[in-house]
Amino acid sequence: MGLSALLTTTMTQMEAAVRAIREAAPGTGIIIGGAPVTAAFAESIGADAYAPDPQGAVDFLHRRLAEAP
Repeated sequence: MGLSALLTTTMTQMEAAVRAIREAAPGTGIIIGGAPVTAAFAESIGADAYAPDPQGAVDFLHRRLAEAP
């Protein structure tokens, strides 16, 4: 699952969204990104990964798939 924020005002609901996704679909990986988002913010709200842009998310997923058994 991917979440993106384009403004800092939209970041305020990302933590609630991550919590809701975890409750509804345990085990679902969550990547967040967007202009105002940082890796530290992603970690602080419980996201599994941060990507600075869509290609970064694709690269992350390719790496994860390569590591999968």
